[in-house]
Amino acid sequence: MTVTSKPIPTDNRSGVGSLVKAWRLGRRISQMDLALDAGISPRHLSFVETGRARPSADVLLALAAQLEVPLRTRNTWLLAAGYAPRFSEQALTSAKMAQIHAALSKLLSAHDPYPGVVLDGRWNVVLANDAAQRLIALLPEFLRQPHVNMFRASLHPQGFAALTRNFPEWGGYLMHELQKLVLQSRDEDMAALLQELASYPNVVAIQGLPAEAPNSAPRLLIPCLLELNGQCFSLFTTMSSFGTPRDITLAELSVELFYPSDPETDALLHQLAAAS
Repeated sequence: MTVTSKPIPTDNRSGVGSLVKAWRLGRRISQMDLALDAGISPRHLSFVETGRARPSADVLLALAAQLEVPLRTRNTWLLAAGYAPRFSEQALTSAKMAQIHAALSKLLSAHDPYPGVVLDGRWNVVLANDAAQRLIALLPEFLRQPHVNMFRASLHPQGFAALTRNFPEWGGYLMHELQKLVLQSRDEDMAALLQELASYPNVVAIQGLPAEAPNSAPRLLIPCLLELNGQCFSLFTTMSSFGTPRDITLAELSVELFYPSDPETDALLHQLAAAS
């Protein structure tokens, strides 16, 4: 498990050209390939990156699309080049988001008694169904305030990690996912979170361990094995996101749904729901 260095800051102090170049290098794409994919000449891209040419807004957005730059950062690029932002950012609780908020709430409610959450771009929980709330209630107060971050809650030694039977596997999976998010988003806060979690003693202890135990039969999925009140819950997870978003909040939202990996867990989750 390798901790990546912090991403290059995406401010506009050094001009939009340096921002484009930093993302291109981060994606390991040549000037030639990016220019051709974006429909401009390599010479023009070179001039943009060195500050000798001011790209149009459409050229910037074409480059951003090829580099899979998040919408939030595309607005930063536009501002750095002197253009107005193109992408809005509405709070999930705003009136404009009412229909989407209702749809997400309905989805989570229908998923009960299995846990389900809606996460923002940094994996902070913004919505949770009753089953997920029952699990969140097990966390110490400091991991629930001001909000629950699923990476921190799952990897902190006093969080779900203390209940996770297969922490080397599950923790390794989570750290790998966080590393991918840092590389994809180049977000400084996410990079700082990665550095924090990588310093946890239980995370340090699993670095370099194999994903599967020696001589074990390969599995289709890595489950999360939680021990609660002497009973083992085996859960696997799915992630989904919105298609063709034009709003930053929607682009960064994802829905994580947990499912029982075996009939015993299915029965236990239904029992917990009935008891509550």
